[in-house]
Amino acid sequence: IGPELGITQPGMTIVCGDSHTSTHGAFGAIAFGIGTSEVEMVMATQCLLQTKPKLMRINVEGQLNKGVVSKDIILYIISQISASGATGYFVEYAGSAIRSLSMESRMTICNMSIEMGARGGFIAPDEITYNYLKGRKFAPQGAEWDKKLEEWKTLYSDADAQFDKEIFIDAAKIEPMITYGTNPGMGIGVTGHIPSLDEVEEKEKPSFEKSLSYMGLQPGAALKGKKVDYVFIGSCTNSRIEDLRMVASFVKGRKKADDVEVWIVPGSKQVEKQAIEEGIDKIFSEAGFQLRQPGCSACLGMNEDKIPAGKYCISTSNRNFEGRQGPNARTLLASPLTAAAAAITGEVADIRELI
Repeated sequence: IGPELGITQPGMTIVCGDSHTSTHGAFGAIAFGIGTSEVEMVMATQCLLQTKPKLMRINVEGQLNKGVVSKDIILYIISQISASGATGYFVEYAGSAIRSLSMESRMTICNMSIEMGARGGFIAPDEITYNYLKGRKFAPQGAEWDKKLEEWKTLYSDADAQFDKEIFIDAAKIEPMITYGTNPGMGIGVTGHIPSLDEVEEKEKPSFEKSLSYMGLQPGAALKGKKVDYVFIGSCTNSRIEDLRMVASFVKGRKKADDVEVWIVPGSKQVEKQAIEEGIDKIFSEAGFQLRQPGCSACLGMNEDKIPAGKYCISTSNRNFEGRQGPNARTLLASPLTAAAAAITGEVADIRELI
């Protein structure tokens, strides 16, 4: 809602009692989640005592392949460095693949910074940022806009900036991603296989086996072709209008699989309104999808939006912990396109074969 209204702007420091506050970092803001006692400190003083994090830059260079979107980028990064690989760091995302993304796609990437342990994520503002903000309700207007724009254009890392850790990723190596375990770092390409036991470090084996037992999966198995029961497209990771448009463009003229329940949950009332105005709700209805009330919904099993025990749900949310979507629910994290492919086919599918 902050970005939609133009409240979120480059150079701001934004904190909130939710770890996914890092989403706002897509605008060149310093944004991170805080605890309740810290919220009290901010409300009372507008100040916050913090330990300075280390700096990491993740460079994603090159062109993305067909069917690969921002959610796949961040799931790939986390699968490479693990769910704790950025602990103690604040991360800047850079490189030609990142710069080519829309603002909504950038938000998806920064949203999941916390899922690799980072304090927050940041993308330097550019023309794409400014064009997104211009004209929004709370964005600067007139002469104030010109003044702010000059300030915002200084908010990038210098060419000689030093980072404690730097990672380079070839965008061409990223394929549609899906998780198989109980943390977001347990991810593979949709055509890959779950690691076999001899591919897992000895110290990691107990938690790996426990995770697969919970998920009802076997080491070395493929996920492609695995039957799914639910598809959830929503959450603060992938519930923006761009996500809904992406799904609608794929499912138009298609019907969901008979034995799959599909929930589409917009991220805000504004997104819901846009979807209805654009006729996206009708496309979903004709496909057999349910467009539900905006909110957190099945991301964390909110209210009645829970996945039944033992059932598999392909979800566009950000966490696949045990019980996250309901007691003993089994969550497979994926992009909106991969989730839509599962909704239509009834199984884990490679979107590249369907578009």
